Amino acid sequence: MNREVRVRFAPSPTGPLHIGGVRTALYNYLFARRHGGKMLLRIEDTDSQRFVPGAEDYIIESLKWCGIEIDEGVGVGGPHAPYRQSERREIYLKYATQLVDAGWAYYAFDTPEELDALRKEAEEAGKTFAYNYEVREKLHTSLSLSKEEVEARIARGDQWVVR
Repeated sequence: MNREVRVRFAPSPTGPLHIGGVRTALYNYLFARRHGGKMLLRIEDTDSQRFVPGAEDYIIESLKWCGIEIDEGVGVGGPHAPYRQSERREIYLKYATQLVDAGWAYYAFDTPEELDALRKEAEEAGKTFAYNYEVREKLHTSLSLSKEEVEARIARGDQWVVR
């Protein structure tokens, strides 16, 4: 089987492009060019709390300045759009729901305040905080709530993630 090489660089628009990111982009770009492949740019913009206006444009301009040509992705387009993670939520939701339905994942309704309290509790006990089975038991998740309560929380717009 002979498939086209497709590599991607997926920075987060949370500030200036870091030199380590430039290195990763350069390695991927050179690998793609060596093998006749394509270089993709996907923007990991799902951390809306840390989003910096203008950072995406800065990343694109920085890559151009470095001579790294994007074949497909943000700013260029392509057959596998969208290339911003925030615009792919519906695609991922479909698969996340399948994982929950199959019992391989669960809904977590954790709040930052609850997680901070558990972090503090672990610190005070001299432990390192880890989101594991012990922590999970103390939080509201689809593992501990009834199906009706989970559906009601989702319907009323409570924040949730799939773990």
